[in-house]
Amino acid sequence: MGKRIVVDPITRIEGHLRIEADIENGKIKDAYSSGTMVRLIEEILKGRDPRDAWAYVGRVCGVCTSTHSLTSVRTVEDALDITIPANAELVRNIMHCTLYMHDHVVHFYHLHAMDWVDVVNALKADPKKTSELAQSLSHWPKSSPGYFSDIQARIGKFVASGQLGIFSNGYWGHPAYKLPPEVNLIGLAHYLEALEWQKEIVKIHAIFGGKNPHPNYLVGGMACSIGLDDVSGINAERLAMVDRLLTEGKQFIEQVYIPDLMAIASFYKDWGAIGGGLGNYLVYGDLPTKGIRDTSSFKFPSGAILNKDISKVYDVDLKKDDEVQEFIKHSWYEYSGGDDKGLHPWKGESKINYTGPKPPFEHLDVKDKYSYLKTPRWNGNAMEVGPLARVLVGYAKGIEEYKAVVDKALTDLNVPVTALFSTLGRTAARGFECALTANWGREFFDQLISNIKNGDTRMADTTRFNPETWPAQALGVGFAEAPRGALAHWINIEDQKIANYQLVVPTTWNASPRDTKGQLSAYESSLIDTPVADETQPLEIIRTIHSFDPCMACSVHLYDEEGKTVSRVNVVGD
Repeated sequence: MGKRIVVDPITRIEGHLRIEADIENGKIKDAYSSGTMVRLIEEILKGRDPRDAWAYVGRVCGVCTSTHSLTSVRTVEDALDITIPANAELVRNIMHCTLYMHDHVVHFYHLHAMDWVDVVNALKADPKKTSELAQSLSHWPKSSPGYFSDIQARIGKFVASGQLGIFSNGYWGHPAYKLPPEVNLIGLAHYLEALEWQKEIVKIHAIFGGKNPHPNYLVGGMACSIGLDDVSGINAERLAMVDRLLTEGKQFIEQVYIPDLMAIASFYKDWGAIGGGLGNYLVYGDLPTKGIRDTSSFKFPSGAILNKDISKVYDVDLKKDDEVQEFIKHSWYEYSGGDDKGLHPWKGESKINYTGPKPPFEHLDVKDKYSYLKTPRWNGNAMEVGPLARVLVGYAKGIEEYKAVVDKALTDLNVPVTALFSTLGRTAARGFECALTANWGREFFDQLISNIKNGDTRMADTTRFNPETWPAQALGVGFAEAPRGALAHWINIEDQKIANYQLVVPTTWNASPRDTKGQLSAYESSLIDTPVADETQPLEIIRTIHSFDPCMACSVHLYDEEGKTVSRVNVVGD
């Protein structure tokens, strides 16, 4: 007799995602991913000025802040054939690398590490042994016995009070936790340090974009001026601060994040064979060094991999009518031409049609519509997007930076390259590219300083800002590699206004329901055959789903008729 496990919500801070999994003989036989919230920013944008779209779409998410705004200005620039100045591209790249550094560190420590680190077990650690271990891993200065003893005492007070505060509701003591007490204590200490560090690195966004979250962008460049002696502009003092923050961020990643990642991974190498899922990977590419139209210059190269075959990387073209399509066979929407067809985003529709059960409900009707996420497909294929996809495409293309970091990790862990196709590989890939973007952020900053010293301070080109110069109709697509994966916006401009605007976001690719052919998406596929030790505490499900770093839309939640949030973990008979 099988059982169905319901985990709702499965995300820690960002939106509502429901997972239902059928368990047989201690393993997951089938799984269903349901987005239980809806944005419809697309509908809000209709009829508005395209130059203002970035400010609206930026509010889709405050966690991966700036990504949608960056994608939006690129979308409009593509539609209107605008080329931005080199300095603006560099500043955008610096801000994007900053986002990666911040987002990946926050995900590892605050959204994912507690899936592997047992907080309560850290109370059993010997601070002296913990200090010796920490010093053997890196040269990070905060590693004395006294420091770890103080951390242990702070957590001890939580436990003694019967309330774990921010560490409440964990599955502490679960048999799937494998770390020694000393490694748990190191992870816990760095969790707290990362809370302090993350609020510093985002100051780079405030310097170039005016604020964080939701820094300012501009169609045609960036809305900041460079003046080394200008009190109100990007002056020498502010540039020196960016320099310092990038250096400190690089040190934290290299001396704290990466050593912790490798230390934890060494105890969970069995997860190098769990959670692989589809084996299809999609990357749009990002961080241009010679302009957004020269994809060959991207630090994140574009491409697609099918069936785990890294000997071949396919080209990606987001403007081809049949290359990217969204389906709604199992989504709470309706298309004017019928629900069995797919639509390219330029022809996309966003009409809600909720046909699911009235909340609160026991489980979804997975044979019908069961999610607010549409189902995107690339050439008819379900695809995984995100850090693992980017690392695999870079590695498959033989780019030396990728090969060096991946091969070293594989050697240090003594695992084959096939271990990348897994929950562990997905988590490790995030660390790999975090280290890469820390290096690239410095490269882009040094190029910006060089341009300024050579007298180039241009930050924007507004020659196409006059709508009277625009064509009567224009189509555009803008893309970016958000920390969670491939992101693209498609726009249709008619008579100087937005006629249609469609977003296909990374978690839509990964978390979507089945398509018309019954193909599972990345989340659902990755859970198949995952062992579950305790059906009432499905830690293994959470580990794999969190390895994707789910990011559902902000602010709109699903409530029952009494105004109570639908949020539970439940086991019911199948």
